Amino acid sequence: MKRFFGLVLLGCSVIACRDAPLPASSTGPLPQADAAPPWAPKAKAPTPPQGMVWVPEGALIAGTPPDRLPRIADEEMPGEQVVLHGFFIDIFAYPNEEGAIPQTGTTHTQAQSLCADRRKRLCTELEWERACKGPHNSIYEYGDRYRSDACLTGRAPRMLPSGYRPACRSEFGARDMHGSVWEWTQSRWGRGTEAELFTLRGGNAAAGELVGRCANAMARPPETISSQVGFRCCMGKLNTTEVSLHIERGVPLEQRGKVERGIARGLDAILPAAVRQTLAGYGAWRISSVWNWHPIGNVQLVVGGGCAGYAPARRCGVVVADLTGGAPALAAWVWAGHYPPAARVSKDPRRLWVYGGDQMSHFRQAVLFEWGRVRVGEVERNVRPGAD
Repeated sequence: MKRFFGLVLLGCSVIACRDAPLPASSTGPLPQADAAPPWAPKAKAPTPPQGMVWVPEGALIAGTPPDRLPRIADEEMPGEQVVLHGFFIDIFAYPNEEGAIPQTGTTHTQAQSLCADRRKRLCTELEWERACKGPHNSIYEYGDRYRSDACLTGRAPRMLPSGYRPACRSEFGARDMHGSVWEWTQSRWGRGTEAELFTLRGGNAAAGELVGRCANAMARPPETISSQVGFRCCMGKLNTTEVSLHIERGVPLEQRGKVERGIARGLDAILPAAVRQTLAGYGAWRISSVWNWHPIGNVQLVVGGGCAGYAPARRCGVVVADLTGGAPALAAWVWAGHYPPAARVSKDPRRLWVYGGDQMSHFRQAVLFEWGRVRVGEVERNVRPGAD
């Protein structure tokens, strides 16, 4: 499936606003987009106002590339390069005082007004992300490897004094961007909805590895008042580039009427070696059913079910493949016993049930799509196909 994405560029041409996308690797660091040629003169950074830091002009690798996980495909740009000019950002969330508790309970309009009272403005969400990722486009403000202790993420939100987490700091000097309040930005939620929603960044939640990323975001109506929502201010010329994603959702689970040979060969080629060895003892594995699975927007997985051998002596199972890179890539294998497998999705399309059975009972097993990863749950016995 093709992924659709884009940028709304206001006040400048595409050529003037960005370069071509940079390549990304899941095993190495992202390119150092801020690196200048050796002959280029080094610009002198302006002196920041008190309580602010300077974020220089440079390239933001916005969102998360498709080959990096965790990732939310229908909420994040796919690692596209965006050049932003320099700006100032507050070191801490409002009132931007070390040792103070961040202010919460403000609507989006109130947050804008409080920034304006200080001759500042709300940051755009991409300015916020740039300040968090730093010059090396790190996944987290402190680096590419998740550390729950750095920002105290992955736990129930606590309103700690600003500066309590010294390791929660970006290379540009912005602090406590995660582990504390969610922060209003002035950016609308450009992710395939007409509703009046604005983007928040930062915050905390139990899923710390996911929420603690600089690319993570959340949408709320502008009149939202919450004890977990605050804001921080920026200053300087506004960067007008915004996130704009086209979301393609598709039917959550759709069975293909015919098993194409090309799909069958592709799924057979990615079987794990241990699975292939077991099936070989029963004969050739034949795929009898194929489904398209859309657990979230802009994601398509292919599910192929089949058996090796003939009843009653046969082994059956399901292979789940990710089509992100074009060719099928193994996401999961699920044994279905002696019965040709059936597949259904629950009310939440991120949960796929695989039904099978053996001499003991009928059973089912959950296949869970979580932040770009696929995880197989425990076997539940005495459950027939069609049960919710």
